[in-house]
Amino acid sequence: MKHFLRIDEYKALFFRIFLVYIFYFVARILFCFYNADLVEITSFSDFISLAYHGLAFDTTAILYVNSLFIILSVFPLFINTKPKFQQLLFGVYFSTNLLFYSLNFIDLIYYRFNFSRFTLAAWEVFKHEEAKGGMIFRFLYTYWHVFLLYILMVAFWIYLYRKVKVTYVLNTHPKSKYIITSLLGVLFVALLSIGGIRGDFKKSTRPISLVDANTYVQKTQHADVVLNSTFTFIRTLGVQTFKKTAFSIPNQVIESNFKPIKFYKNNKPSTPNIVLIITESMGREYLGAFNKNTHIKGYRSYTPFLDSLATKSMIFTNAYGNGYKSIHGMASILSGIPSFQDAFTSSPYTKQNIESLVSCLKEKGYTTSFFHGAPNGSMGFLGFANILGFDQYYGMTEYDNDKDFDGSWGIWDEPFLQYMNQTISEKKQPFFSTVFTVSSHEPFVIPTKYEGKFPKGSIPMHQCIGYTDYAFKKFFESAKKQSWFNNTIFIITADHCNQVAYTEEYSDKIVNRIAVPILIYKPDSNLIGENKEIAQHIDIFPTVLDLIGFNRPFRSWGRSLVSKEKDIEPYLINYNTNNYHFMKGNYICVFDGKKAIGFYNIDDKKFRTNLIGKRNKEMNDLELSCKAFIQDYFSKIIDKKLGKPNTK
Repeated sequence: MKHFLRIDEYKALFFRIFLVYIFYFVARILFCFYNADLVEITSFSDFISLAYHGLAFDTTAILYVNSLFIILSVFPLFINTKPKFQQLLFGVYFSTNLLFYSLNFIDLIYYRFNFSRFTLAAWEVFKHEEAKGGMIFRFLYTYWHVFLLYILMVAFWIYLYRKVKVTYVLNTHPKSKYIITSLLGVLFVALLSIGGIRGDFKKSTRPISLVDANTYVQKTQHADVVLNSTFTFIRTLGVQTFKKTAFSIPNQVIESNFKPIKFYKNNKPSTPNIVLIITESMGREYLGAFNKNTHIKGYRSYTPFLDSLATKSMIFTNAYGNGYKSIHGMASILSGIPSFQDAFTSSPYTKQNIESLVSCLKEKGYTTSFFHGAPNGSMGFLGFANILGFDQYYGMTEYDNDKDFDGSWGIWDEPFLQYMNQTISEKKQPFFSTVFTVSSHEPFVIPTKYEGKFPKGSIPMHQCIGYTDYAFKKFFESAKKQSWFNNTIFIITADHCNQVAYTEEYSDKIVNRIAVPILIYKPDSNLIGENKEIAQHIDIFPTVLDLIGFNRPFRSWGRSLVSKEKDIEPYLINYNTNNYHFMKGNYICVFDGKKAIGFYNIDDKKFRTNLIGKRNKEMNDLELSCKAFIQDYFSKIIDKKLGKPNTK
């Protein structure tokens, strides 16, 4: 064979790239196996169809990751077949491929908590953690089987790679022939690579993005099977998701749907203390008081104290989060700002005046404090707390007793809530204090002294929920002894959900994956009952200001959950499975950022029957409302209009 044609080298190159496709296909199989109950693939033919459409996304990811390897393989360097150069190629190939391939194995587990493929947003959350090494070690320890699978895949991959070798050949042909034929090969490979990276070979096409995966699916969660985690991470690198839309929705549509400037006059001005408890990962599924009417066969509650407290509280049994990460919850609950593809708190626009519960209550003379038992700075909470203007931040540093450290996230909930009680009891009233708990989370452990005290349930999370519920009980027992207790409004919610159990109500229903409790308890008041209307995290901000009779207009996309005047219709907006979900009235709209791709009956939270082919006026209005929210959201953030409204 004439060496200047380099046939053996091209064969080896294509074999090595083909191997990457094979292992991405295996990763897709594993993804579906580990997340079978979430992705809901009912037949082998459905999987093959999704895998086929996934080839375009695999190709883009593979070519991005292997660009240097491909260049070194085809460029005429004259030493390409030498053993040392082939060793260099081996190093480049596996150092890049294995790093990015591992993201798909992270998603075997992380997807169950995130409900979307791994993106830069996930990294933004991780980089704020103080104990990154400990988190990685816990992940490897807890999910050792995933790590073992990855090691086996790597070993087998290396074995197959070495089955095809490039033999060293001394080039005796004129260099001009070698260069010319090589450059033709470079041009051919470059054209294939450009088309592959873009997604196809049409001149008019834009590079494929995450949203394009929805083109090929009937169920929105199947888009995550079409995608791969390498692609979603790379495609979100350097992407600015915070940009204005081109919808041109009239202001009157925004005003009629959301009334972004609120002013409630239901209650006389007052200054009760406010205690806001944001519970780590406590999905609505775990609380019996919130599931009385779900008729779940064999249902069991794991929160006896909160169930008891609910009988003396106003509870919202159709409530949802506006994000799927802890920092999302903090922003939406405290400042009424939801997070979509990326967290608002990770955007370049956080450093502006932000009207929030903190600023409004400080205006009324409240002292403000934020409690989080993790290492100071964890989750990005300290930074955002400073932006919002909390007077004091109390973390693991201030607690100053590592004996109560849980070994993973922070101080156990029971002692930290007692610390909070002692601290706020010394504060000048009125005060506004927020606590973010830590114990109800992976790795799903409780203090040794309580082993066997709480039901283990059907998933590891249940025991942790029992412990945190007990910590709440002890906190309220201590708080009742304080002089400030009876003049305090307590609000309990969760940042997001965690492990869903075997119940179809929560595990199968896409919308219920962000179902959270919202409970408002005011001692010795008539604020008692159950509200079944749609509620969401961004409603907490205006609800508190309504309860205290806040006496001026303020900015809010949410609504008061206790208002007698229905200024706007209850609705929900969040971002899930790489799409916006907008729920109001009789339907749920699935919106890809440009257009509606699905409409579902309000009770079809599994997204079984897409009604987009039967559009009616209400559906059209729902899509318009979704566009209006997104337009106003990004405009206000980018134009830095999140502060106190100018109502002159």
